[in-house]
Amino acid sequence: MSVQLQGFSDFPHLHQACRIERVCHPLNGGEPSSEVRYAATSLSAEQADPARLLQLARGHWSIENKVHYVRDRTFDEDRSQVRKHNAPQTMASLRNLAISLFRLAGVNGETSIAAALRHCAHKVRSTLRLIGLH
Repeated sequence: MSVQLQGFSDFPHLHQACRIERVCHPLNGGEPSSEVRYAATSLSAEQADPARLLQLARGHWSIENKVHYVRDRTFDEDRSQVRKHNAPQTMASLRNLAISLFRLAGVNGETSIAAALRHCAHKVRSTLRLIGLH
């Protein structure tokens, strides 16, 4: 469901809001749960109909699942002690670079970023080859 909001809000560039309802089915066969999310966009109804808004929301979660989850779980980024100046953003960029390199190169046939990290920790030459230094 999307709602035209232009002229109904003082929020700059707001054109639509939508409500996304979904049911999540656990892989272990547990009880399904339902979630409701709301979104706001500067896209007009002509630029994005409800199907397009849903596609954009799914695209956002695709990024969340592919990058942020790995950064949170594999790199344990939330507990990082790096907090001064530009260091947090630099470290986030380096983690993103590592994730991208592993995904593009497929380190030694590893299926997960964690396994690729372990492989690179033990095989320095293959790590240097991955970044083009050997």
